[in-house]
Amino acid sequence: MSKWQWILRQFGRRLWVRASLIGALGVAAAILAAIAERVLPWHIRYDIGADAVDSILTVIASSMLAVTTFSLSVVTSAYGSAASNVTPRATRLLVQDRVTQNVLSTFIGAFLFGIVGLVVLKTGAYGPQGRVVLFIVTVGVIVLVVGTLMRWIDHLTYFGSVAETTERVEQAARAAIETRLELPHLGGRLLAADAPVLPEVVEARQTGYVQHVDIAALAALAEERGGEAQLAVLPGSFVHPGTTLVRFRPAESAEEDEDALPDAARGAFTIDHERSFDQDPRFGIAVLSEIAMRALSPAVNDPGTAIDVIGRQARLLGRWADGHIAAATVEPRHPQVMVPELSAEDLFDDAFRPIARDGAALMEVQLRLQKALRALGSMGDAAFQAAARHQADLALQRVGQAMTLDEDKQRVRAAAGFHEDVAQR
Repeated sequence: MSKWQWILRQFGRRLWVRASLIGALGVAAAILAAIAERVLPWHIRYDIGADAVDSILTVIASSMLAVTTFSLSVVTSAYGSAASNVTPRATRLLVQDRVTQNVLSTFIGAFLFGIVGLVVLKTGAYGPQGRVVLFIVTVGVIVLVVGTLMRWIDHLTYFGSVAETTERVEQAARAAIETRLELPHLGGRLLAADAPVLPEVVEARQTGYVQHVDIAALAALAEERGGEAQLAVLPGSFVHPGTTLVRFRPAESAEEDEDALPDAARGAFTIDHERSFDQDPRFGIAVLSEIAMRALSPAVNDPGTAIDVIGRQARLLGRWADGHIAAATVEPRHPQVMVPELSAEDLFDDAFRPIARDGAALMEVQLRLQKALRALGSMGDAAFQAAARHQADLALQRVGQAMTLDEDKQRVRAAAGFHEDVAQR
C-alpha cells in the first residue's frame, strides 16, 4: 500500500477514532429522533410519556459512565500485565484489539446518547411521535449494550494473558510473512549480490526505525529518471543521518532537478521511534523471542512458555520455507526497484538464538529447540536448511558449556541427529 494508505490504516487503529465515530452516531440518533415528526410519512398512534423515557435515559447515562470507567481500568491493568509478564512490545497489539475498541466505543456511544437524549427531552423538542421513536431507539441501545456486555465478559476471561498475547504476536508475525510471500521483495525484484551499485545516493536525515516503504513511489521516481532504484534498507532497519536509504541511476539530463529527488525519495520512507509489525516479519519473530526470554528469566522461571514459543517460531518459519520458493516465481509489480532479500539466517537468529542462549542449561527447552530445528532443517531451500543447521550447532555449543549432567547433553545431542557432525560432539 502507499504511504498515505498505510498512515490512514494506522490512524484507524486508534481507540479514540472508533470511539469518536460511534459516539457521534449516538449523538446523531438522539438528535434525529427530535425531528421524527417531520420526517416520518405515517402517524404513530401510541404515545409514551416523557417521564418514562426520561427514567430509562437516566439509567443508561449513569450506568454507562460507570461501566466505561470500570472497563478502562480493566484494560489499563491488562496492558500493564502484558508489559510486565510478556513484553512491552506486545502491548501495542492489545491497544489495537478491535473487540476492546468496539466495546469501549459502544459504551461511550450509549453514554452520549443518554446524555443528549436527556438534554433534548428536557427542552421539550420531542413530540409524541418523537418520544416513540426515541423509546424505540433506546430499546435498541439497551439490547446493543447487553450484547456487548456479554461479549466483553467473555473477552475479559483471557484478555492480556500470556497465552493470548503470545497468540496475538504470532498472528501479527504470520500476517507480515503472508504479506511478504504474496509480494516478494515488497513488490520489487530481488537485488542480486553481484548487481552493480548505483551511484546516486539518498541518505536519511533522521534517526529511528523504518516502519514502511512505499515501493510504488520509488518505482515512479525511478521511471521518471529512466532507470532503476536499489533499496538499501528494509522495514525494521535502524537508520540515522548518513544511512543510505535508496540508490538511483544518475540523471540523463542536466535539466532535471537534482535537489527534488532526495526529498521525494525520503518521502517514500516512514521512520519512527519503534518498529512496526506490518511490513517487518522479523519484528514479530523477535517479539516472540522476547516472550521466551522473559519466561526463561530467573524471576519468572517458566520454561513451558519458552517451549510454546519455540513451537510458534517453528510454525512461522515453516510457513516461510513453504512459500519462499513459490514466491520466487511471482512477477514483481515494480521491477524498477531492486530490494535486498530477507535472509533465512537473520530469521533464525531472531527466532532461536536468544532462546538457545537463555535456556542453554534447561534440557527440556534444548530438546524442543533441537527438534524444531531438525524439522526446519528438512524444509525450504539450501540457505534455509543451512541456517537451521547453524543454529543447531550454536545451541549445542552452548549446551556443552552450560549443562552439567552428561546424560542431559547426550539426549540433546541425539535430538540433533539431522546434523551428524554436530551430534557427535
